[in-house]
Amino acid sequence: MSGFVRRIVTGHDKNGKSVVLSDGLTPTLKTNPLRPGHRSTEVWRTSQMPAQISATETDPTHPGPGTIHPVAHGTVIRVAEWAPEPQAIRDLTPEAAQAIFKAMGDEKASQHGRGGRHPIMHRTQTVDYAVILDGELTMILDEGDVVLKQGDIVVQRGTSHSWANRSDKPCKILFVLIDGQFDEPLKACFNT
Repeated sequence: MSGFVRRIVTGHDKNGKSVVLSDGLTPTLKTNPLRPGHRSTEVWRTSQMPAQISATETDPTHPGPGTIHPVAHGTVIRVAEWAPEPQAIRDLTPEAAQAIFKAMGDEKASQHGRGGRHPIMHRTQTVDYAVILDGELTMILDEGDVVLKQGDIVVQRGTSHSWANRSDKPCKILFVLIDGQFDEPLKACFNT
């Protein structure tokens, strides 16, 4: 099923001149029946740093179940939409929250039942740039909430967090996720 974002991919012709390789909707739409009202589409993915650039490239987006973080040494750009948060999300058990994360490829990321302030609270070893494209979203951290509005940008640095749409309209957000690694003193904080 196609996504909901137009994607234009450029490349090179046989003479090295810049050309459009593709122009259309992103090729994948990711939903999770355990998380109603949320959908995302992966726009592009890299698997190494620096990213390899060739004249043409096979589409690198991940067609299977959504993953919440990039591949090792890589990046992911995606756009997600959140419907207003239903009571069912706020009432999730730790086991149900873990099942949601398992469907996204990383059940260990879930922090529900381990001190998380929201059922979808999680932490990944990534640096994430998040841009609110439309609507409003609340970022939930261990120590407080931040209401984000159109045009706001978050630099998420491996922190425990969750997103909640507490408004009455959908929110659209763009993410760029970059593989990261916690330093040893920070890892020690998580193991206590």
